[in-house]
Amino acid sequence: MRIVVKVGTSTLTHPTGRLNIRHTEDLVKVLSDLKNAGHEVILVSSGAIGMGVGKLSLPARPKDMPSKQACAAVGQCELMYTYDRLFTEYNHTVAQILLTAVDVEHTDRRKNFEATLYRLLELGALPIINENDTISTAEIRSIGDNDTLAAIVACCARADLLVLLSDIEGLYTANPHTHPDAQLIPLVEEITPEILALAEGAGSALGTGGMQTKLRAAQMVTADGVDMVIANGSKPDILYQIAAGEPAGTRFVARRADAQ
Repeated sequence: MRIVVKVGTSTLTHPTGRLNIRHTEDLVKVLSDLKNAGHEVILVSSGAIGMGVGKLSLPARPKDMPSKQACAAVGQCELMYTYDRLFTEYNHTVAQILLTAVDVEHTDRRKNFEATLYRLLELGALPIINENDTISTAEIRSIGDNDTLAAIVACCARADLLVLLSDIEGLYTANPHTHPDAQLIPLVEEITPEILALAEGAGSALGTGGMQTKLRAAQMVTADGVDMVIANGSKPDILYQIAAGEPAGTRFVARRADAQ
């Protein structure tokens, strides 16, 4: 099975922006084990700006674009160094791909990206993908968030499954942070206006995502025949359940071509 896993800033880092070593090491161990079991794994990783904030000892995520880009430049180095070191311990080779919107919107550039991605998988490498935040600005169209980027990657890779690991268990009947009686929705077979209306709020202070971006990602991939799961990334072992098709988080069922 070809699996795209997106991990958010809140999973990789502490609120300070510094690396959450335990979570990151656990994630790498599970992804390595899934590859050992025969799955093809693609990782879409947030965290560059957040880690740059920590590396530069800034008090908070900056608001101006040049400072965000500077944090991304510093943090991306730290992020890939960490992944390369940890995956090497399990004898897996990683490859970095940084994208902007034009890379997937322009037909030839998208084909080049897909060709590189497929070849990396054939060679047994584990692609790690992020948006090129150092150059993505209002003038250079950005994808905007890594939930959307992960959905684009899943479609380009013709993946079987997209997993969005976040700081929430899945989609709830209401915002669980403000509604203690909110119930987890384990299965979504159709993304209706009522389902879309359940999204509210933003992501963590260091991240950019939220439930709205995750539901948009679900719309994109399920329409392209890819299942999607939203799950809590604090315990990466949940990926074993998800890969086995067992109930975990919220699963969005793809619209199969033969059922349309």
